[in-house]
Order: sequence, then C-alpha cells, then structure tokens
Amino acid sequence: MSRPLLLAALLLLASTAYAAEEPQYNRVDFSTEAVREVDNDLLLAQMSVEVSDRTPAQVTQLLNTTLNEALKKAAAFPAVKASSGNHTTYPIYDEDNRLDGWRGNAQIRLESRDFKAAGELISQLQESMQLAGVSFTVAPESRRKLEGELIGEGLAAFGQRAEFVSSTLSGNGYKLVHLNISNGGYHPQPILDNMLAMKAEAVSAPEFSGGDSELTVQISGTIEIIYPPKGATGERVLSTD
Repeated sequence: MSRPLLLAALLLLASTAYAAEEPQYNRVDFSTEAVREVDNDLLLAQMSVEVSDRTPAQVTQLLNTTLNEALKKAAAFPAVKASSGNHTTYPIYDEDNRLDGWRGNAQIRLESRDFKAAGELISQLQESMQLAGVSFTVAPESRRKLEGELIGEGLAAFGQRAEFVSSTLSGNGYKLVHLNISNGGYHPQPILDNMLAMKAEAVSAPEFSGGDSELTVQISGTIEIIYPPKGATGERVLSTD
C-alpha cells in the first residue's frame, strides 16, 4: 500500500474511533410500567397415592391399578386435563438394615379452567388418592392477551412521559434512541396449607376460588431531546455584548 493510501486509511480509522467515543448529549433514560390485577382462571392440582408391599412388582401393580382407575374417572370430565406425574418405587429397611418391603408413590396432574368440574373430579379421586397440592394461575392464552394490552398501555405511558420530559426541558420533541419491553412477571395468590387440608378431608366436592394475580409489563428506554439550531426562529439567543 502506498504512503498516501496508508495515511488516508489511518486518518479514517482515527476519525471513526473519535466519532465512536464522542459523547452523546440531550439523552434521557427512564422507564414506565403497566400493572393490572387479573383473575386466576387456571387450576392446577396434584393427586397422589402411596402403597407398600413385599415385592416391587406388586407395588407397581397396585400403583398402576389406582392410576388407571383415576384416569378413567377423569375421562368423564372433558373440561379437566389429566396426565400422569411422578412414579417412584423404593425399598424399605427395618431397624437392622434388612430389606422389609417396598413402597411406591405415584401422582396424576389435573389442569382445568372449570373449577367446579375440577372440584367434583377431585372429590371422586379422593376415594383412592390424596390431594397433594392445588395452585391457581393465569392461563397462558389469557396471559398473552393481557400482556398485549399491557404493552399497549405501557408504550402509551412511555410516549406521554417522553413528551413531558421534552417539553419540561424546553425541547421541540424527541427521538427514540432505545426501547426495551420486559415482562415484569405475575404474582399469584397462594393457597393456605390449612385451607388445603380442610378441602382434602371434605366429603363433598371442594369449592375452589382462584383469587387473582398482578401482571406487570415494564417499558424502559432512551430518548434524545430535539432542540432547534442556534439562532432559529422562536429561540432566544443570549447576547454577547
């Protein structure tokens, strides 16, 4: 490479580095959020069964029989989705550390937006299984719809805040430099342990109340405030006299 070309390349690199390091002015970082209280419309429950016997094969047979009967009952409730859960078998030892039998545990998971149907099924399953846990949340399809609405609200709030910041700082509008949309999460209402125990022992079908959750969407970003050039009409220029 000739010296003139080499010199031009070095000057170009130097000017690019200088431009990259040049500080940015009139930029403001801030964030807004949109929050909404929503009803939990999805019930999640776990039913479990535990059996013991002298052989692991018999334990497995007892578990499979109970699970098959439970899934057969669940099939009569189309509004409730039932699926097999954890299935474990392990040995039992006596005080002298000798094999004394086998124990097994199995679960099925229930999922439904129809709380009444889920309660009726749980009541039937409690004849052979125990209610191991219940939780409530917002169904994925409901959450996606609500988050879309919250994003619109959050963006509108961000735009209003940007206009306010620009006008307060005597700007003529703003340019959007960077924008980030994040899901702030949701906080479901927990079910109390004593309430769960009471429902598990109930003879009649339990009546569940899902409570509510708080959904949040956060909007954060950077704006650059636009100022008219010096000496433009409407701008007061300080005199140096």
